[in-house]
Amino acid sequence: MIKQILDYFPQKKVYRFFEMIPGFLVWATLLGSVALSILNPLWAIYFIIAFDLYWLLRVAYLLIYLWLSWRRYRETVAQDWLNQVQTLPRWRDIHHLIFLPTYGEPLDVLRGSLNSLAKVRYPLERFIVVLAGEERDRANFLKNAEVIQSEFGHRFGHFLITLHPQDIIGEIAGKGANINWAGHRAKELIDKLQLPYENIIVSSFDVDSCAHPDYFAYLTYVYLTQPDPLHSSYQPVAVYNNNIWNSPAVSRVVANSTTFWLLTDLARPERLFTFSSHSMPFKALVDVGFWQNDIVTEDSRIFLQCFVRYNGNYRVTPLYLPISMDTVYAGSLWRSFVNQYKQQRRWAYGVENFPYMAWHFWKSGAIPFTKKFRYLWNQLEGVYSWATAPLIIFILGRLPMELANDNVKSTMIAHNSPQALKWLMTMAMVGLLFSAILSTVLLPPKPREHHWVKYGAMLLQWLLFPFCMIIFGAIPATDAQTRLMLGKYLGFWVTEKQREPKPATV
Repeated sequence: MIKQILDYFPQKKVYRFFEMIPGFLVWATLLGSVALSILNPLWAIYFIIAFDLYWLLRVAYLLIYLWLSWRRYRETVAQDWLNQVQTLPRWRDIHHLIFLPTYGEPLDVLRGSLNSLAKVRYPLERFIVVLAGEERDRANFLKNAEVIQSEFGHRFGHFLITLHPQDIIGEIAGKGANINWAGHRAKELIDKLQLPYENIIVSSFDVDSCAHPDYFAYLTYVYLTQPDPLHSSYQPVAVYNNNIWNSPAVSRVVANSTTFWLLTDLARPERLFTFSSHSMPFKALVDVGFWQNDIVTEDSRIFLQCFVRYNGNYRVTPLYLPISMDTVYAGSLWRSFVNQYKQQRRWAYGVENFPYMAWHFWKSGAIPFTKKFRYLWNQLEGVYSWATAPLIIFILGRLPMELANDNVKSTMIAHNSPQALKWLMTMAMVGLLFSAILSTVLLPPKPREHHWVKYGAMLLQWLLFPFCMIIFGAIPATDAQTRLMLGKYLGFWVTEKQREPKPATV
């Protein structure tokens, strides 16, 4: 019925309609909560209590998955994956194509990532490393690329340097456009070498990514033991340990929250998307025409490209080994805050995947309805909660009682609601305490220049969680969804990176 109605409208207007849905729902909820608090505070109190109770149950639910992922993570880290992969007959046939896109990053960031890559426990002659730069940064990139080539080029099977031209019509300048260009250049090299596409695993890394020493051995093992490896992407655990001892407390809380969110999703692969640094089959990448070059969030979109291309026969397989990246750190506290907000807004702009899914699911009759519904619901509910939950829990939840008259305040539910909300928040603190302890366990070794008291700061930083979830969660998410709703599309913004001193091992 809905499909028949939409078919009457021009396709561009239908796509715009899908773009408007997430932002409309967010603003309808926020403005509706305020209006309900004014017009009928008692109903608003019922709504707030029910909403907080739902989130308490959800936190408990997510903690279970976080614990499951943590156990699998510890079990996986403890194993010798190079020894295990060597028991497989075809493991030496596998080549790894690794993309490192860069724009304006300093030499020490590039050197740290390449140094980490060169130390992995896997035959480096099976690596094709692509350092992908931008024409807009030509002089800086070529100077750094020459140094990197001389220091690391000979250590890998092949080392390719690409330079993405600027101002290509139809592109959005950013990571997606860069690695799209680099991907085509890598394909030319692979075709020249006559390597079978099925024997190549692609890893798209952020340029600050430092892989666990066993990452490629583990990835190869999982790839070769999967029942259908060509129809799956592979998502590791994203941790932000490279500069975590030197970054501001706010950046550490936001970074650890991202890690915990990903860990909970790793235990639920039916809702897992690719995020940030990830891996996938080269054949699938070629089949979909490489990463989209006209969007901001190419890391999650590439999964959906494959999902649509294979009519729903595509998934994400969790990898319980870490890829370590940088927290947002820009030297000064204020610049770090500004950069943190911009990074979160860019990540939240993953809401652009909702209209893409709705559009292609509407056009496709081959994807099972249950899969369509599940992915649409997970995406829409996720971005909606990201923007609304912190504001409702920490701010709007107090509004009905402030605006209620004496008659409303005298009711039993209104009289007891402050205590009920206080009890619900106290119970939620259990999850916060667990997160605080786990974030400390995940820390890399403490640098010598830091006093042991810093461990206490790493625990106490979680008192900033409500502030972080509003300023660096709900507000940038609302910002991103509002831009999409109004057609004020967001361009790609590169997070500024600084390291002091060396990146941490993972």
